[in-house]
Parts: sequence; structure tokens; C-alpha cells
Amino acid sequence: MPAFDKSDLQRRMQGAVDALKSDLVGLRTGRASTNLLDPITVEVYGAHMPLNQVATVSAPEPRMLSVQVWDRSNVGPVEKAIRSAGLGLNPVTDGQMVRLPIPDLTEERRKELAKLVGQYAEKARIAVRNVRRDGNDALKADEKKGEISEDDRKRQEAEVQKLTDQTIADIDSAAQAKEKEILGK
Repeated sequence: MPAFDKSDLQRRMQGAVDALKSDLVGLRTGRASTNLLDPITVEVYGAHMPLNQVATVSAPEPRMLSVQVWDRSNVGPVEKAIRSAGLGLNPVTDGQMVRLPIPDLTEERRKELAKLVGQYAEKARIAVRNVRRDGNDALKADEKKGEISEDDRKRQEAEVQKLTDQTIADIDSAAQAKEKEILGK
């Protein structure tokens, strides 16, 4: 059986793009997005749980997030997790409701976030290039076993390269769109 599987390569490359998009969603722009709090985990009941499993997150206003904590005893840990997440948010607790005013981004913070977008994009590009390498290695192995000819290997390597180029273009466009959103251009 051939070691090369184009659909597996496509799936893995798409996985890198999806991971990048979920990373980018977590980056704060000027407006409130409930996805901003997705990466936060809260230590409750002796375990780390995602914030959305102990509270309801909503965006009642463009510059405000509200977190409705379901169990009163978890309000403290939720507030602590938000403060220590490094998002630059200052929670205001009101009973079981934690309000998060979204401050304006300073120019310096915008540049930091834009740099972070670049780092996330590069991480995704590296993942895609690793998938490409795996695919090319599989093709060479298939050729060595005599399952495909040298011409077939070269043709399929060109297809893998085309898939790689397309995926990297998707990554670049997602990163550029996010940078534009952050820098407000």
C-alpha cells in the first residue's frame, strides 16, 4: 500500500490553517468578542476547566463582555483566571456577574498584537511545510518500494507543492486581515 495519501496531507494542512484562525480569534482587537475568553481555563472543583464550562460569556455592548458565573463559589477563581490570562482586562465583579470593560488599544499594544499575528502565521507556515516534507518523504518511499515511477513521484511532488502554496496563501491572507483589523487600517 502506498505511504503517500494526498487527502491526509490536505486535512493536516487545513488543520494548520484552522489552528491559526482559532489563535487569531483569541487576539483582542478594539471590540468585544466572546471568543476572546476561549483560551482561559479556570481552576474549579480541583480541575482546570474552560471558562465556558463554568459560566456564560456574552457581549452586551461593543466594548463590554459579561461573564455570568453559574456557581457563586466559582466567581473568585473566574476573576483570578481572567486577570492572570495576560489579556489586559480588568474584571469588575457584581454578585455572580463579572463585567469586563474592553479598554482602547494603545498604539504600542496594537503593534505587539500585530507582531503576535506574524508569529502565529509563521508557526502555521512551519506546520504546513512539515506536512509537505512528510508527503514528499512518503512519495520517495513509495518510489523506492517500486509502487510508483520517478515521473509519478515528480508529478505528485508538484501537486504537493501546489497544495502547500495554496495553504500558505490562505494563512497569509488570514494573517493580513487580522493585522488590518488590529491596526485599524
